[in-house]
Amino acid sequence: MSGLRRTAAAMALAVAAATFSTTVAAPAPASAALPTAAVALGDSFISGEGAGAYQPVVDSTGVARAFPGWTAPNSNAFFCHRSANASLHQATLPGIQSRFNLACSGGQPHDIGAASSARANGRQVAAQLDQLRAVAQTHDIDLVLIGLGSNNSSFTFGGVAEKCANRFIADAWTGWWEFWAYLNGPVEQKPCSDADLATAAQLNAATAETTAAVRQILTTLREVDGDGQHRVVLQDYTNPLPLELAASYHSEDGRDDTRDKFRALGAERYAAGCPIHRASLAPGHRFSQGLGTIVRTTRDTLAAEFPSADLVYLNVQRAFDGARLCESSTSPSGTLATPIRLMDNPPNGTFVTSLAGKDKIAIQRIANTCVTYFQTCQESWHPNAAGHQVLGQCLAGAATTTARSLACTRTPTGTLTLTLS
Repeated sequence: MSGLRRTAAAMALAVAAATFSTTVAAPAPASAALPTAAVALGDSFISGEGAGAYQPVVDSTGVARAFPGWTAPNSNAFFCHRSANASLHQATLPGIQSRFNLACSGGQPHDIGAASSARANGRQVAAQLDQLRAVAQTHDIDLVLIGLGSNNSSFTFGGVAEKCANRFIADAWTGWWEFWAYLNGPVEQKPCSDADLATAAQLNAATAETTAAVRQILTTLREVDGDGQHRVVLQDYTNPLPLELAASYHSEDGRDDTRDKFRALGAERYAAGCPIHRASLAPGHRFSQGLGTIVRTTRDTLAAEFPSADLVYLNVQRAFDGARLCESSTSPSGTLATPIRLMDNPPNGTFVTSLAGKDKIAIQRIANTCVTYFQTCQESWHPNAAGHQVLGQCLAGAATTTARSLACTRTPTGTLTLTLS
């Protein structure tokens, strides 16, 4: 890459945990005739889901789709939720003149080489590779940010989050002799286990899918990038929840989440943004680590296949440490992730922020609104605007380092460190 490559030496990392800084030397003038560009590809953690300020998205027919209303089909291109606050736009990227966010919330490896609408629950957007080729016609692509792995043909992040949150809500509001009337069928009233989230076979299948999709990206870049110089950053995923909830969320009204019916506690955790069994937290973090393994394995496999490629693995699993939902008693204020938030039916844009005093029938109706109109709840448990700003700082370091495997970690004081991983 042009401007970015020339600043790499100025950003060389110490092997020890060095204090993170995005200050770099001024880039030399770009030699390429085309303006330089950074491009984002992948899913919701890259598109900017949760960060607001969503921009119109050009659909597969060439029409720019703005917000279509809360009851529109979720396949509408706008619900890719490409945010002006996404990490790509937050990062300091020396030498980059233009930025193109081609990622789509809910994106899967399938969507890289094929139109998203060609699969179940896909959106009306062209293949991300086709969008990448269009950018390459007018720009010299110097940086590509990729986020893939959390959604695939075996499991999706949204499905995992929905499953565990609904189990908690069902457990809080129904007795052992009752069942949760849910549009997708009965809901178990017990914490999520590792196998509920992703089995070893599913993680292996997701790794193969992700590797094949990124291979397509690298092959396409080799064809369309005129000077052949570009850095590819493969980012993994942050978990919006801590390993343990703050003590104030452990029990309420004399009941914890191992009891039968704990409505006051259910309402308290929902208001704080973390309707989840405490016993589900550890499996959730092992799931996040599994996603990280998918991304790292993909990077290592393709680095061997493309020895001249400039591939960087960016581990952001601890980038939100100390600022996750329900990690402090003030949650959701001061956190870096969006809380679980639902709307009532019919959806009108007003989120339900409290479930206190609501009976089981009302809460079932609210939960089912998320199923019927997924756009009403799809921001839940994603990085918010402040979270994407943090991820942008992580990206800035990965864009200019000489290392090829990095961990971006938040310290107790809120600063970020970028270290070899």
